[in-house]
Amino acid sequence: MALLSAPLLSVSPLSFPSGNHTSPTLTSLQWRNHYKPLHPTTFKTLRCSSSQKQQSTPEFERLFSNLNQATMKREPGSLTSSILLVAGTTVGAGILAIPTVTQEAGFLASAVTCILCWMYMVVSGLLIAEVNVNTMCELGSGGVSLVSMAMRTLGKIGVQVACLSYLFIHYALLVAYVARSSDILTNFLGIPLWESAILFSLIFGGICYFGSQRLIGAVNGILVFGILASFATLVGVASGNLQWDALLQAHVEAIPQSIPIIALAFVYQNVVPVLCTNLEGDLSKVRTAIVLGTAIPLVLFLIWDAVILGTIPNLESSGLNVTDPLEQLRSNNGVVGPIVEVFSFLAIATSYIGFVLGLTDFVSDLLKLPAGQSKPLPYLLTLVPPLVLALLDPEIFFKALDFAGTYGVLVLFGLLPAAMSWSERYFSSSSIPKIPPLVPGGKLTLSIVIGGATFVILSEILENIHV
Repeated sequence: MALLSAPLLSVSPLSFPSGNHTSPTLTSLQWRNHYKPLHPTTFKTLRCSSSQKQQSTPEFERLFSNLNQATMKREPGSLTSSILLVAGTTVGAGILAIPTVTQEAGFLASAVTCILCWMYMVVSGLLIAEVNVNTMCELGSGGVSLVSMAMRTLGKIGVQVACLSYLFIHYALLVAYVARSSDILTNFLGIPLWESAILFSLIFGGICYFGSQRLIGAVNGILVFGILASFATLVGVASGNLQWDALLQAHVEAIPQSIPIIALAFVYQNVVPVLCTNLEGDLSKVRTAIVLGTAIPLVLFLIWDAVILGTIPNLESSGLNVTDPLEQLRSNNGVVGPIVEVFSFLAIATSYIGFVLGLTDFVSDLLKLPAGQSKPLPYLLTLVPPLVLALLDPEIFFKALDFAGTYGVLVLFGLLPAAMSWSERYFSSSSIPKIPPLVPGGKLTLSIVIGGATFVILSEILENIHV
């Protein structure tokens, strides 16, 4: 087993797109030329595991160092910031649909489902982190994307699946966000739906196109603060009206139909490559950021679901068939309704900004446009199709979320990570030593991840066929 000297002794800073961080990069030739064994010393660098047994091997602290281009000083990523990055990415508009898809199952059953989905998505994120760090080891560069990981482990077919799933998720969710936000704006401003949809797209799409990173960060910070404030207010106001008996309902047969949207609500895996780069490949910090960063939204989701399902009347005894519990709260509760509206709109706005920025970068890369330039074509291709689809079907919000959760999230962040990890662990011919698996259980765990996603996808397909 060898210690690698290259990542710390020979780094070349490369400007990182999100903020002032920098990420190191080494060409494959540089990596091979600098790869040499070192004897264990007090200065810890990198330990990549191998099949050879060692009596005493130091754990590595990081894979490389992030350097500031101006000062050439190390700028290690903050674990707290990384936890908040994961939490902020996870808490989005998907939370709005959770009460709707879980009301039939009841809070108790849906709470268990949320916890199981959280565990599944944590495993998925750890698998992506494992493949990402191993890919950085092999390629000798930071900032490795999901596409690069798929190419290295699964080849061209993996890349095609990753690209199509990525596009599908982003367009489906943008359609859902425009449809829901236009409904909220119409209720608030009293203008037609098509005007609300165009207004929302112009304002927040314009911020993404014309705004600097500092402006976008400031706007997003204000929106996140508003989300936290409105959420705390909602819990404080509505908790006094909780019907505790309603929280004990459990209808297990209704659980499967809620899984796609609950899984969608826990999506954060798109920032795992950024996380690994910011934390310099430190596996301990990456693991902590993923587990704690997703545990915060889990608590919020459970509280949110309890507050919404516990404050609406008993649906079974009243005989009502409520499609959207939030809609009933808005119409029947003069205090909680406006708070729900504000929280919903702010959650949609933050998610919309993030997905617009991510999709425009992806489209720019597909079109081979120069990096760092705001070209109108990627933004038009990002903003216009979701706007048109939302106008054609204003009731598309839940359908778009369901399709994105089933056929997008469970493929891109369910099947694909397990397949990449399986290929890397058991079929890779690379001579570069690999890190220890972040997820225990070997083939059994990977089979459960693949089998779980496949079961939900096939169940949804069969249900749609029968319908």
